[in-house]
Amino acid sequence: MLLSQESDLPLYFTETNLKMTRGNLVERGHNLVRGLLFDPEYLWIAAIVLWFAEIVVNVLVINRVKYTEIDWEAYMDEVEGVVNGTYDYVKLKGATGPLVYPAGFVYIYMGLYHLTNHGTNIKLAQYIFAALYLANLALVFRIYHKTKKVPPYVLFFMCCTSYRIHSIYILRLFNDPVAMFFLYLAVNCFIERWWNWGCVWFSIGVSVKMNILLFAPGLLLLLLTEFGFWLTIPRLFICGILQVILAIPFLQENPIGYLLRAFELSRQFQYQWTVNWRLLSEEFFLNRYFQSCLLVLHVVLIVLFVIHRWNRKTGGLWELLKKPSRLMPKLLDDSYIVSTLFTCNFLGIAFSRTLHYQFYVWYFHTLPFLLWGTTDLPSVIRILVLGVIEMCWNTYPSTTLSSSALHVCHMVLLVAVWLKKPAPAPVDVSRKTR
Repeated sequence: MLLSQESDLPLYFTETNLKMTRGNLVERGHNLVRGLLFDPEYLWIAAIVLWFAEIVVNVLVINRVKYTEIDWEAYMDEVEGVVNGTYDYVKLKGATGPLVYPAGFVYIYMGLYHLTNHGTNIKLAQYIFAALYLANLALVFRIYHKTKKVPPYVLFFMCCTSYRIHSIYILRLFNDPVAMFFLYLAVNCFIERWWNWGCVWFSIGVSVKMNILLFAPGLLLLLLTEFGFWLTIPRLFICGILQVILAIPFLQENPIGYLLRAFELSRQFQYQWTVNWRLLSEEFFLNRYFQSCLLVLHVVLIVLFVIHRWNRKTGGLWELLKKPSRLMPKLLDDSYIVSTLFTCNFLGIAFSRTLHYQFYVWYFHTLPFLLWGTTDLPSVIRILVLGVIEMCWNTYPSTTLSSSALHVCHMVLLVAVWLKKPAPAPVDVSRKTR
């Protein structure tokens, strides 16, 4: 009997060990899956998988979804005038009207004009924009990886629900994605503290389309915080001188015409394309007083955020004018830089006098950061806001309901960003400025 019991002991321990091993494997597998989905430290894995998946998606869309002509031919007509020797901006026109973008746009689309056989090889242009989309996505993923504010599963919403974004890039060939590429390149430079290079790419983005200026108040605040008043001036000079250099041929021909056309702030937009103000009548939409009120609200919100939110770490506005001491810990961490820039841009969009469908790319890739960067919103509300915003931008033509829903989502996000708790004081992350 004793021998029988002893002979059963190894079998008992073997079965127990197998159960423990299986239990450990299940637990480890569960922890691994949970980490891959929810831990920002593992975001790079999801980013790599989705980036390669996007290659397949873009190829399939290009080959199976019909291209829709909207502005590409107009772009080609506009730059063809420059190719033929016309440098007077007043005389540069396309099928949809006069050229209203700065000089950087002309050079980039002139390159596309030559690469695509005077704009006739649409398929090649689509593949070029697919490459631009992938490059832009890599820059965005890098920002999210560096800041570690967003769980990996959110990237699936960014890639798998972005029908409108894919359309803007590879089915419409708008210039908005080009401008945003340079913006995200600049943000990557800023979080590496390569401020001079960041200002270069920021200015090039502005030279493609002026919407990049929506980030400018936030950038100015960051420069003042990092360098103080006097050392900020050289960085602003970089931004300004690039605009002059790029525009030299057009300024020599007709400087007033270039400034009025390339940076025309008073341009009226057509009511039929508005995404955010369909709830208003066309007469009210075109009213100058209404547009002025939106501008005032935008400025007021910027001032309030500067005083009460973005500037909480520096001790007051006057502190920004002082030269920062090299012995003090740096005030700017990666999340603070990105949050300031993305929030500043969002304020401009929330109070824009109109949003056209291609403008979605102005803030689409920043929305997850803004939503998950808040501390009080439940994840289900964040996902709901993302979903409703996507639905609103995919409703064509826009309706009273879709425009109203978009404003509600913007208001929810605005309140959440305003109520966001301040981050703890950053440690010294001083790096060499390049």
